[in-house]
Amino acid sequence: MISVEDWAEIRRLHKSEGMAIKAIARHMGVARNTVRAALASESPPRYERRKKAGSLVDGYEPQIRALLAKYPTMPATVIGERIGWEHSASVLRARVAQLRPLYAPADPADRTEYRAGEIVQCDLWFPPRVVPVGPGVLAAPPVLTMVAAWSGFIAALLLPTRQTGDLLAGMWQLLSGSFGAVPKTLVWDNEAGIGQHQRLTVGARAFAGTLGTRIYQTRPRDPEAKGVVERANGYLQTSFLPGREFASPADFNDQLGAWLPRANQRVLRRTGVKPAIRVGIDVAAMADLPPVPPAVGLSERVRLGRDYYVRVAGNDYSVDPSVIGRFVDVRCDLTTVTVTCAGQVVAAHERCWDTRRTITDPAHVATAKVLRTAYRTRAAAGSPPARAGGEDVGIRALSDYDDLFAIGAPPAPSPDPVERVLEVVAG
Repeated sequence: MISVEDWAEIRRLHKSEGMAIKAIARHMGVARNTVRAALASESPPRYERRKKAGSLVDGYEPQIRALLAKYPTMPATVIGERIGWEHSASVLRARVAQLRPLYAPADPADRTEYRAGEIVQCDLWFPPRVVPVGPGVLAAPPVLTMVAAWSGFIAALLLPTRQTGDLLAGMWQLLSGSFGAVPKTLVWDNEAGIGQHQRLTVGARAFAGTLGTRIYQTRPRDPEAKGVVERANGYLQTSFLPGREFASPADFNDQLGAWLPRANQRVLRRTGVKPAIRVGIDVAAMADLPPVPPAVGLSERVRLGRDYYVRVAGNDYSVDPSVIGRFVDVRCDLTTVTVTCAGQVVAAHERCWDTRRTITDPAHVATAKVLRTAYRTRAAAGSPPARAGGEDVGIRALSDYDDLFAIGAPPAPSPDPVERVLEVVAG
């Protein structure tokens, strides 16, 4: 078969130049029958794929269709077991993937139209283990990503954990620092720290109530409902992370904060405008920040034990041992751990992002040593002297106590009631 270019050239030489078939064949280097076929054809040649030979799976197709008609979501491996397939698994999977859409119900995803100030989508991005959290320890903490749906403005922050307190602290820091306002709705997937089964955690409900907003959780396996932030996570993965090295979680956040302004200066294909330009309109349509900040972070009240340590997020932090036995309030935000007793600070530590670590303040150890020495000195001074062996000890008889408290003495006889009445009348 000749190409479309050769077909067009043959017809041009014959019709425009008046060349004979034999001369065209010699000039083009093709057979004369090829020239005759090109002149006889009024349409350009078209390539047609040869019909493929049959496949081994063709004989099993009726059984596959019967199973898919009854069980549209049945895995290809299970179908292979049911039909007795003993050949290549990839061939069977390809045929099942080709036939399944004919029986599986369609689940279309509509395009979403966003309005300014209405929605901020939230999600967690998990980079690989590139963040040092201890000597020789690399971790992959979650990155909280929040994107204003209308403008496409991205804000992100590395968090220590995905617990409720840290997620709420991250959201508050981004809303107050990057946006400076509160949208009408915060969209999340079924993140356990926010809530599950369409039921928010207590902390998330309190956070939404303080901000006067709504936290909406999407249905399971519905990434299209927050596609804006999903694309932002992919953009972080491919554009921010490559070629970077980090010295600590704080260094990661510093580099991320320096890179985000450039990311928000790119023109979005969806809007045709830079997010940094549209975000002003987005924020203007949002509500103001609450006058009182919401309760975020991790907090609890415990009684301080003899070892004067409290456990927070998998790590142990020392506390001033002078408050052993008293209740202390432990407060943990994204960067610090603070312990108070009756309103007085008795411990302040930088938060450790690793786990199973013991963080000790040398001043607490010194105080414990002083208290321990004083306790032992008092115990030694106040202990009674040991009794010498064979010393007689006086024993008081029990009757002495009976006489002292008049126990066992016969009660005084009570007067006869009749005689008492006569005495009163006679008197």
